[in-house]
Amino acid sequence: MKKNFKISLFAALMATAIVSCNPSDFGDMNVDPNNPSIPVTSNLFTTAVRGIIGPVSDIDPTLYSQQISEKFYTESSRYGTQEFSFNGFYSSSLINIQQIISLNTDEATKGVAAQNGANNNQIAAARILKAYMFWHITDRWGDIPYTQALEGRENFKPAYDKQEAIYTSLFTELKEASAQITAGTIKGDQLLDGNMDSWKHFANSMRLVMALRLSKANPEKGKTEFASAFADGIISSNAQNVKYQFLADENNDSPWEDRFQTRLDFCVSKKMVDFLAGYSDPRLPVFADKAVLSQSYVGMPYGLEQGAAGAIPNGQVSFLGIAMRSQTSPGYVMTYAQMQFSLAEGALRGWITGDAATYYNKGIEASFGQYGVYSAAGHAAYIAQPGVVYAPAKGLEQIITQKWVAQFLNGYEAWADWRRTGFPTLSPPASTISPSGLIPRRQGYPTTERDLNGVNYETALQSMGGKDDLDGKVWWDK
Repeated sequence: MKKNFKISLFAALMATAIVSCNPSDFGDMNVDPNNPSIPVTSNLFTTAVRGIIGPVSDIDPTLYSQQISEKFYTESSRYGTQEFSFNGFYSSSLINIQQIISLNTDEATKGVAAQNGANNNQIAAARILKAYMFWHITDRWGDIPYTQALEGRENFKPAYDKQEAIYTSLFTELKEASAQITAGTIKGDQLLDGNMDSWKHFANSMRLVMALRLSKANPEKGKTEFASAFADGIISSNAQNVKYQFLADENNDSPWEDRFQTRLDFCVSKKMVDFLAGYSDPRLPVFADKAVLSQSYVGMPYGLEQGAAGAIPNGQVSFLGIAMRSQTSPGYVMTYAQMQFSLAEGALRGWITGDAATYYNKGIEASFGQYGVYSAAGHAAYIAQPGVVYAPAKGLEQIITQKWVAQFLNGYEAWADWRRTGFPTLSPPASTISPSGLIPRRQGYPTTERDLNGVNYETALQSMGGKDDLDGKVWWDK
């Protein structure tokens, strides 16, 4: 009897143990909070936004537009790099953005995703950011993978879309994304702090600038899109500027601060310093440090051969101003000043009603305010100077040249305006590495596309003139 009792008791205990080992009885004990089974959309968004860092802080476009000059290693300012990789945009920011859209759309995951903001708002912000990324990519390379680009393992060899078709699609994306925005905020947004009104302004402002890109390629569509974007509401004060705020943290600080940690290699160009100094521009002390030896502002000649550039003593030229290269110096994505100069051009072209001179003067005022140097008296004196005072006969040159100054270090925008308008007047350096000796008009595709997506790569090249170099022109660059 005792033996049978012991066996029965043992069997009962084992049964209890088996039941107790059912994972559902442990609640969340077996769930690792650091490895969620469903990706957290706010984290994805934070990571995706970091993709903006390159567009607002890259070196090459500030050299193409001759806003800055290299002091020692002058290869980039003499156009030594032909191929540039766009792979990081696709494999990081864009794939994260696509996942945000999917998680907020899928019935199985949209409920969890909504913990980080209304589904529609997350989708809208993701679509706007996605449009910005694709806009940036196509303006640098021309025809690019777009409609088939984010299919993952379903398609490792996406076809290239023509830039004209991409622009048409992006206009639609931005309008539809703005329309789906509702009240509320989203989490994980390091760009606009989750403010959905700011995302609307960003989308409309983007459309406005994109429309100007069409000024030669398709002016009728450009005019329509420009007027529509303006009517829908664009950035209307410096408080609404879209900027990436870098932090006092080595992992999240300004790339310009990092570039000055090991060597002094980036000066304000002679062209920029001479222009600013010629009009006693109050932005000059912000953009540039004084040359140590002369205690005056001296621009660095652009595109010298490496030996000639290195032979100039450091103390004789002005390096990039400390205000522009501190750890927390922001990277400006889109600004009030840019909008005012864009409206000035739109008015000059007859795309909107209004006075071009008024918008032009407001653009200068907005830029002064952005950099903390505005005073009513100083602004009035500045815009009254010969060469600055608006003259309709030279209106486009004046607008774009002042815009070039206002977009200091936002090199891709300055470069795009130069390609589109020819202003400011720039000349290539005497000794270039690029075979043609010309200022670049685009950037070459990454070699990975030639090696891994060859058929589509070759098709894109033929569509764009047959050569993959710095001299080909993107669709809108007429």
